[in-house]
Amino acid sequence: MSKIQLVTERLIDHLVPEIESADSIYILTSFVMKSGVELLYQHLESALARGKIVKLCAGDYLFVTQPEALERLLELKGIELRLFQSNGRSFHPKAYLFGSESGTGSFLVGSSNLSRSALTSGVEWNLFLPEGSSPSTYEEAEDLFIHTFYHDNTIPLNEETIQLYKERYEKYHERHPDLLQKWSKLEEVEMTLGTPEQSNTIHESPVQYGVETQSVLEPRPAQLEALESLETTLEEGYTRAMVVLPTGIGKTYLAGFFARSFKRVLFIAHREEILYQAKNSFEHVLPDRSTGIYNGRVKDRAEMLFASVFTIGQKKNLKQFSPDEFDLIVVDEFHHAAANSYQGIIDYFTPAFLLGITATPDRMDNKDVYGICGGNVAYQMHFIEAIQNKWLTPFRYYGVYDETDYSQVTWLGNKYDPEELLAAQLKDEVASEILSAWLEHKQSRSLGFCSSIVQANYLTEYFNEKGYTAISLHSKSWDYSRKEAIDALTNGDIDIIFTVDLFNEGVDIPPVDTLLFARPTESLTVFTQQVGRGLRLYNGKEYCNIIDLIGNYRNADIKLALFDTSPEQSVKKKTIEPIVPANCEFNLDLNVVDLLKELKKKKQPRKEKLLDVYQDLKLELGRRPTYLELHLKGRENSREYRQEFGSYPGFLYWAEELNSFELQVYKSLENWLKEVERTGMAKSYKMIVLQYMLSSGVDNWLTSVTPEEVASYFHQYLTEKEYRRKIDFSDKGSRALWEYDEEKVAKLIAKMPMTKWSGSSKGLVVFEDNTFSFDLKVNEEESEILYKWTKEICEYRLHEHFERKAK
Repeated sequence: MSKIQLVTERLIDHLVPEIESADSIYILTSFVMKSGVELLYQHLESALARGKIVKLCAGDYLFVTQPEALERLLELKGIELRLFQSNGRSFHPKAYLFGSESGTGSFLVGSSNLSRSALTSGVEWNLFLPEGSSPSTYEEAEDLFIHTFYHDNTIPLNEETIQLYKERYEKYHERHPDLLQKWSKLEEVEMTLGTPEQSNTIHESPVQYGVETQSVLEPRPAQLEALESLETTLEEGYTRAMVVLPTGIGKTYLAGFFARSFKRVLFIAHREEILYQAKNSFEHVLPDRSTGIYNGRVKDRAEMLFASVFTIGQKKNLKQFSPDEFDLIVVDEFHHAAANSYQGIIDYFTPAFLLGITATPDRMDNKDVYGICGGNVAYQMHFIEAIQNKWLTPFRYYGVYDETDYSQVTWLGNKYDPEELLAAQLKDEVASEILSAWLEHKQSRSLGFCSSIVQANYLTEYFNEKGYTAISLHSKSWDYSRKEAIDALTNGDIDIIFTVDLFNEGVDIPPVDTLLFARPTESLTVFTQQVGRGLRLYNGKEYCNIIDLIGNYRNADIKLALFDTSPEQSVKKKTIEPIVPANCEFNLDLNVVDLLKELKKKKQPRKEKLLDVYQDLKLELGRRPTYLELHLKGRENSREYRQEFGSYPGFLYWAEELNSFELQVYKSLENWLKEVERTGMAKSYKMIVLQYMLSSGVDNWLTSVTPEEVASYFHQYLTEKEYRRKIDFSDKGSRALWEYDEEKVAKLIAKMPMTKWSGSSKGLVVFEDNTFSFDLKVNEEESEILYKWTKEICEYRLHEHFERKAK
């Protein structure tokens, strides 16, 4: 067995041979300097050229990582880069992991960041564990790396996110001009606000907790409805579907009941505690089936396997299974499924059926995952409907005025600047207002949601000083396990748990009867998840009191629509307050009412709001999003881009996102782009014909066609997917065409859409002598851009049409 070595000089001499022989290279480092990147650049480039996996995660702690170092790394084709946003919390890992296809590997861990001095001449201590010296330790390190790499605090690095980091880096160093000279010394200094000593903090331990213990063997009413819909989905030949059920209705049990029809089952989640809960639930429903938690080391032959997305998603682990290994795959919290970590798994496996379950699709309307589930949302229920059916606890909402001026806090695209937000929050007068609101509206067991660990610790200390028993529960607390904290709250030993995001998904405390929101709402998805923590039914609990501090922050007015039962949501309503279920209450301070009225008057202009959504997504993707991507992943209704700007390219023109040549193309062909965007679509027929023409490629798509030429493509497109046939090809006339008949299909196409589109397009679309064409004057230079824009609009309109009709 190879011996563990202590490396105290020239770490580079150990790294390079490992990089050259490894199949996967994982680097986790606090800081990245350009000097260190240059040392390893050619070796990493060579590894990537050989098809090896390279992942690197750096931290933004104290803004020591150099933007130019990240830009240089981005030049490496195929590398996956992420930045850990520390939010002022110390971030000090220095680890280099080298895996092999056999599943074993070597790694170095110690004091060396990615800088020239750390890798060559600096005084450093690092332990080197060669391959085979400690297999289990390597596997644990690899698992920890993957969890850190895809942690909620990390963001993908691309041109856009690096530019944002660069702006924050420069701003930080303007305030701390001597930091660059002192960084090596400051590296070991904690942020003064970040680590107050807390006697009442709690450690999150990797034990099972929060699992349901009742032996529920028969479906509840809501589960029965969902199961019936899923059975119908199976009968109609679908292979994928999504079910949306609010927290507390029993999504996991539903999946267990559905799994009765399948032999081999894989359940995927992104949190380990969810796996143990799911395993427990499935065992109640299917007690005769074998179950197992997949650890990535040995292929488990259990009939029902439960796996973390981060473990099974690793390439070497996926290869342990054949693509058709599982009859049913269940993806929990399916709104995450569009992420890269899930996509590789979904693309690899070919189960008989893929079921996605979630309480909160990212956009509250399934658009982010619609394509992944094959256009099939089998069953959907909002938590408001569940309350009306008495399947969840009614709420009493109290909107309390928050005097904090959030307009003075910098918005970073997807959240407020952490340092500026802390400066606004960590004040005794703010804590006093939060305490007063809680005392006025609380019941017996409270859960408080904070923006950060620092705020959670601060409020815990403040509440304790005022004579109440509060604890802070987060990923860096140490005294008790989360189960002990839940038990203490349930038993009445403590008054309130302050947390950040541990209770967003997968963990419940049914006795909780009071929710305190001491943070601005940055994400409507997270807010919905957190509201769901208090709505579980529990003996003796009549209401869940929701105490929400409302200030002039983003989404303050929009989020209230989540509680609304009226068909017209708050965007179009004249009143401020939503219409809540009859068994619920909704109360706003007069100051909150005035604030919301003022926000409505000064509401960000609609166009600016759409621009914000576009810029957020551009930042996430690192490039200009396509029209369909904006629809699937943007926060606003994509139809508003057409309503405001006539077309997506029209929006890009207004937003000054077009280069000079694109600008010229847009101006000369604006009418055509608006025609494709705005032409009526009771059915999908026009866009199918256009898509057929576009399939000829950039050089030939403007060539005229006949109905007969289009017929086969048209028929196949509408009949190859059950949902397309049901939506647009199932009336009395078109049902007769399910068996392909070229003459009859061509006759349909000639009548609608060709004749109809020609008659409504003001001469841009022509159908004469059985020939269909577009009357456009396009020179060779303009053709490629026009083709790209037309194709984007066509793809968007087809997707949006079927999605809307399916609902």
